[in-house]
Amino acid sequence: MTHAIFADMTASVTDLKKNPMGTVAAGQGRTVAILNRNEPAFYCVPAEEYQAMVEMLEDMELNAIADARAGEVGIPVDINDL
Repeated sequence: MTHAIFADMTASVTDLKKNPMGTVAAGQGRTVAILNRNEPAFYCVPAEEYQAMVEMLEDMELNAIADARAGEVGIPVDINDL
């Protein structure tokens, strides 16, 4: 069975157990796919990349909200009444 691997670097679970930080460092700041019996088990994602992914997902969610509200009629408000 074939599996898509969404990383340039791979390592085995055994490698990760032997030297966790060395395995992550081998990715040189990029995601490392961790394989178990030659199948992707999970991905080690550097903190900076994870933060960027979370921010992108938040932006996508905000864009979806804005798109859903784009056709709504606005309510006029006077700033002095607030």
